[in-house]
Amino acid sequence: MIEIRWHGRGGQGAKTVSQLLAGAALRRGRYVQAFPEYGPERSGAPVRAFTRLDTKEIRVHCSVYEPDIVVVLDPTLLHAKEARVTEGLKRHGILLVNTTQSAEEIRRQTGFAGRIVTLSADALARSVGARFANVVMLGALARLLGDIPLEDLEHEFAQVFGEKALATNIAALRAGFSAIDASTARSEAL
Repeated sequence: MIEIRWHGRGGQGAKTVSQLLAGAALRRGRYVQAFPEYGPERSGAPVRAFTRLDTKEIRVHCSVYEPDIVVVLDPTLLHAKEARVTEGLKRHGILLVNTTQSAEEIRRQTGFAGRIVTLSADALARSVGARFANVVMLGALARLLGDIPLEDLEHEFAQVFGEKALATNIAALRAGFSAIDASTARSEAL
């Protein structure tokens, strides 16, 4: 089972991309779970969302405490005590961060010794006319996972986004996918 924890702020779309990823994996015949964790917070408050993907039935029904992958949509959360972005992240897991900083800078800040992948998703989103970095980060994650085709994600997008937003979001997805160098991406899923 692959367990993913998304960290963002209210209104940044962590819940949406968690559900889009699960929908695309479901099209591949995987068992999935996707759900958010937030209380009465307002827009801008730290939120978490979770995605589980497996080839077998998923029998656990709780938050993800020991993720294989953590995706950080908002780099300010790296310094927010309440966010605890690396908490429980498996030693050989992946920390995927939307930032202009290098992986080594993030390593120094977080102390995480595993694999760190960074990209400036905010800039990529702006370059294609998208308002948020969440879909760019989803594209990057799809590249890292290696077994969720863009076509399946694009199909999910068509179910969720209106015609006007669809083209922009597909461009953002592809920008994130392309931003991850093939040598950086895993050759097989976790």
